[in-house]
Amino acid sequence: MPAPLLGTDARRLCLAAFLRALATGLTGIHLGLFLGHLRLAPVQAGLVVAAGLLGAASASLLATLRGDRVGRRRFLVGLSVLGALGAAAAAFAGDVLSLGVFAFLGMLNGMGRDRGAALVLEQAALPATVADDRRTAVLAAYNVAQDAGHALGSLLAVLPALAMRAGLSEPAALRSGFGLVALLSLAPLPLYLRLSPSADAPRVSGRPALSPESRRRLARLSGLFAVDSLAGGFLTAAFLTLFFRERFGAGPEALAPLFFAARVLNALSHAGAALLARRFGLVNTMVFTHAPSSLLLVSVAFAPSFPVAAVLFLLREGLVEMDVPTRQSYVLAVVRPEERTFASGLTHLVRLAGWAVAPAAAGLLAQAGSFLAPLLAGAGMKLGYDALLYAACRNAPPPEEAATRPPARRSGARPPGGR
Repeated sequence: MPAPLLGTDARRLCLAAFLRALATGLTGIHLGLFLGHLRLAPVQAGLVVAAGLLGAASASLLATLRGDRVGRRRFLVGLSVLGALGAAAAAFAGDVLSLGVFAFLGMLNGMGRDRGAALVLEQAALPATVADDRRTAVLAAYNVAQDAGHALGSLLAVLPALAMRAGLSEPAALRSGFGLVALLSLAPLPLYLRLSPSADAPRVSGRPALSPESRRRLARLSGLFAVDSLAGGFLTAAFLTLFFRERFGAGPEALAPLFFAARVLNALSHAGAALLARRFGLVNTMVFTHAPSSLLLVSVAFAPSFPVAAVLFLLREGLVEMDVPTRQSYVLAVVRPEERTFASGLTHLVRLAGWAVAPAAAGLLAQAGSFLAPLLAGAGMKLGYDALLYAACRNAPPPEEAATRPPARRSGARPPGGR
């Protein structure tokens, strides 16, 4: 009988990722609804969203630099407890300062997608749970679990509205939403506590030094990803929720199913991206799926009605995540095997930092104009990123593509990632 695809630790990590993604998907919408209820100025709302993402970025930095020394299991337990405490405290915050502090400590993720410290540690632990020939399949299962959690978590955002229909006051219903986030944040705790010691990293004294070639590549890619992440920080789920609420008067009954459908399309797009990359290459798939998604976002900003905006938004969500697995694959392909952990951590932190900074700027734009402004600014920056990425990487394919591509340069040129 063949061995199961997922071992015990891998199953626990995938289930933990699913439960945490439920909390993240719910937070992305519920935070926007809560900010709207408090009637905060757009710049204040942007600062709160930024505080939560800055907390996630800070935790990811600590996880990258100290997670293996502290122990992955111990660090994951701490993250669960902090996330639950922050969400529970945010339920009772009545001003922007206290809400920002609790959002930071609880790492409240207004993006609606899990990109935090737990993801860094879980992805680092997963390869040790299987043989090398099953590593990709296990990572794929892990990402599907996350996508499913994001989708169902978005759907859970309708619960406060149902509670209000049942007679609960609006403040109490919104507080109960954060209570649910807190419970879901704690849900992975028993799974982390039962992980075997093999989930922790071997003790190491430091990371391997980067080669000059890899240092140049990572510097270029990190700069490009910083542009993309800044643009993404203008387009958090919380801000999109505020846009739909202010522009069309959409409530949680409409927004929860909309974001649920969006996350389902995100999940399907990952499988589609792998098929396209095999046919057209990693860089082409990244750019030529990402650019149309940005143009669709511009069309959402000028949609005449909520149904039209919703359809355009869903078309956009069917494309926007195709660059995620292809981007990760490209980064890991163009550095040496012993540099991959650091490369993954560095590019992850660059993106988190951009997401943390941008919402405050998006709030300033919305304050000066309307909630259209952040959408247009984010879409424009993403189109610029696509052009820069194509110019920088189209002649630097990963090794497996370079091996089959007709030589376009002098024979002495080395493909990226060449050993």
